[in-house]
Amino acid sequence: MHQISRSFSCALPVLACVATVAAGLLAGCGGGGGTSTGTANVLLTDSPSCGYDHVYVTVDHVEISSDGNSWTSVPVSASLGRIDLLSLNNGTLISLGQTPLTAGTYQQVRLVLAANGNTAPYANSVVLTGSATEIALTTPSGQQSGYKIVGPFTITAGTMADLVLDFNACKSIVVAGASGKYLLKPVVSAVAELVAGKITGTTVAGSHVYAEQQSTSGPVVVTGTVADATTGAFTLWPLQQSTVAGPVDVVIVPPPSSGTAGYASYFVQNVPVTAGATTNLGMMTTLAPSSVYTVSGAVTVAGSAGAADLVAEQTVTSSGRTYEIASTSTTSGPYSIPLASAGPWLGTYSTTLPLVFAQDMAGSDVGIYDVTATDAAGSSASHLVNVSTGPTVVGFILSP
Repeated sequence: MHQISRSFSCALPVLACVATVAAGLLAGCGGGGGTSTGTANVLLTDSPSCGYDHVYVTVDHVEISSDGNSWTSVPVSASLGRIDLLSLNNGTLISLGQTPLTAGTYQQVRLVLAANGNTAPYANSVVLTGSATEIALTTPSGQQSGYKIVGPFTITAGTMADLVLDFNACKSIVVAGASGKYLLKPVVSAVAELVAGKITGTTVAGSHVYAEQQSTSGPVVVTGTVADATTGAFTLWPLQQSTVAGPVDVVIVPPPSSGTAGYASYFVQNVPVTAGATTNLGMMTTLAPSSVYTVSGAVTVAGSAGAADLVAEQTVTSSGRTYEIASTSTTSGPYSIPLASAGPWLGTYSTTLPLVFAQDMAGSDVGIYDVTATDAAGSSASHLVNVSTGPTVVGFILSP
């Protein structure tokens, strides 16, 4: 068994998009009649991105609807300009604007982005890791009609209600084949803060930390963050309370420390989320070492080197659960993903800290990953790879 030392540290909230609704009561005159209204204060934050140094978006306005037909607009201050989503790390928030709202239940939020100009700096763009070149994001119909995020959430008169919109930059950017374009197709989830909670902890600085759940189509990353580069503190937020959405599993993927030296991945299963509360996982900084090897190769689309998004997943045979471990993208065919060669360490949440972990030594799990490449047309291919003894090379042939 492997133990993690105890701590009680706290971090700022995870990247997400937050709509804070401050509700106040405007009472009418005479016989008890009146109109209950509130104020929607929309703020922005983000989940971590992969393969990009910057992801810029410019929000024109936000719209909120109770029925999907009529919409109330939340104007955004022009002084905000474009926002680098990746600067909104570990809970940094930006207020977009405010508008009055009638108390009641709202079903949808719509995020409308500004249109790109003809030259950089663009309203919506990406800068690839290690590059200084800004690439415009193509935002098909969303610029005009907006990106819909399904509720519901409730505004109660005389109370404060927060709607948290988690903008997942990594999942929102699609590499568009041989055109060299990047498509922005926002993946945004909505959680009312009234039924949301946090998970905090401390681990190896720079680790990618995810809250994941299982589905019939594979693992779902509910939200994620990157542990603070100095302290290693992390916060996963917003998360819907477990009584509504069930518990989550926390996945910790440390960065390589030097060359092929690094750490094993850690999975904390069945972590509860309590509305308005914080679930602390304690100190998880003394992690088991592991060699880190790459799976690399090239992606071919319709017979030529092409662009695709790639995801690596790992399955724990004993529980039957599969976790997303890493993701990247390629614009011209070549790709590389670093993966731990050792089996992951498994733990189950407990209020007693430090948490206790045991290593997964199953031959079908140690260094074994399922890597999937998907192009902009939705064509995909998967390969089971083994990095338990060293790097491996795998090519993907996609035929959209």
